[in-house]
Amino acid sequence: MTAFADRLIEGVRSKGTPLCIGLDPFPDKIPAVFGPTGSVLALQAFSENLIAIAAQHAAVLKPQLGFFEAYGPDGFAVAVDAVARAKLAGMAVILDAKRGDIGSTAEGYTRACLGPAPGFDADCVTINPYLGKDSLEPFIAEAQAREKGVAVLVRTSNPGARDLQDLNVDGAPLWHRVAEMIEPAAPRLVGASGWSGLMAVAGATYPQEARALRALMPRSLLLVPGYGAQGASAADAAAGFVTGKYGREGGVISSSRAVAYPPAAQAAKTLENWRAAISDAMSTAAAELRAACIS
Repeated sequence: MTAFADRLIEGVRSKGTPLCIGLDPFPDKIPAVFGPTGSVLALQAFSENLIAIAAQHAAVLKPQLGFFEAYGPDGFAVAVDAVARAKLAGMAVILDAKRGDIGSTAEGYTRACLGPAPGFDADCVTINPYLGKDSLEPFIAEAQAREKGVAVLVRTSNPGARDLQDLNVDGAPLWHRVAEMIEPAAPRLVGASGWSGLMAVAGATYPQEARALRALMPRSLLLVPGYGAQGASAADAAAGFVTGKYGREGGVISSSRAVAYPPAAQAAKTLENWRAAISDAMSTAAAELRAACIS
């Protein structure tokens, strides 16, 4: 099987854009055309339709597991279906689960997220490094064995990231030390492309830090949240990318609310109108990011 990093970067090159579609199914934002507010029926229909359109515009889907878990076992089943559906459509799937624990518990999370049925069999999972290297090893080992990826929270996009990630640790911010801690494992997930599936989460809202992170982790693909609804521009989002024969590349840039809940889609009275609005929003985001990566 092809390494995850190679599958992801080839998908990005094929689509001509680093856009990653975030699937964040807010119960109160799912339009009424999909069913009663807060129902599993609406969750399922919304997810199916969004994925069908997303596959036309982007190479990567990032389902936020917390939104599905809020529905209980039925919501969990919809999430499993969403992962399978996106993969069948040719998308790489980064399961946004933000796991992080030690020992056998970490191994359980690893099997659940990256393992085959009854696991999600996602291509990649987001993980929290703040329990230390031993909490990361089960995920990295599974990714290495099964050609998967892991995306480590290094410099996140939320305003509160500064509370901990900017703390000075021996002359450098904590996020800097996290990058130094995980970089030695990057070669274990390097593919033929030269990119590593040991991804680093680098918020688009902190472009200066993204550039510094690229210097610290030159082989790692970046998962960049914060573009769109959180206010970061396409240029900011691509700050940690590097110029090569395919233009600027080095990861994927996630957009969730801006492409899943644009005003025109929220106002749509028919499924046909909703689909048109969503397709327009995704096409616009894909084009903006494409332009940022060729300029």
